[in-house]
Amino acid sequence: MNKMIIAGLAATIIGFSSCCGNSAKCETDSAAKCDSVCEKQPCCQTTPDEIDGIKKALGYYTEAAVKGDSKIAMQGFAPAATMSYAEGDSLVTVPIQVLYDYYDQTGPHKATYEIASCSVAGDVAMVRIESKFGENEFTDMFTLVKADSDWKIVSKVYQPK
Repeated sequence: MNKMIIAGLAATIIGFSSCCGNSAKCETDSAAKCDSVCEKQPCCQTTPDEIDGIKKALGYYTEAAVKGDSKIAMQGFAPAATMSYAEGDSLVTVPIQVLYDYYDQTGPHKATYEIASCSVAGDVAMVRIESKFGENEFTDMFTLVKADSDWKIVSKVYQPK
């Protein structure tokens, strides 16, 4: 299970660029690999401030992984957030506290990542990351909700490659 939890530590969101904020950017910015949501235009009204808010929440997650400090991650997650993954044929969903405990027990980690897609609709967002933690590779997905002007991660789902 520890290898599965590592996926949570691997998703580092530093270069989050908004394909949703500018559909032309989807076609020209090689750093942004966007899904079809930009072509369909439902999130293209997303403001730079909204994208910055999402980056801020994901940045807490990132910083916590790099520094091995759960207190940092707590700033980016909703109190009742969950983390889910498949183990064999079973779905496992745990409170985000499991990730916090892992941060505190294992300390700092190195990670690489690539943002695979982003989608924003009003006060909800989905972000998919392709990450590498050590030799292990993962797909990580985050659901975020904006409340009281702050974006919070409400769920993290991941899949080892």
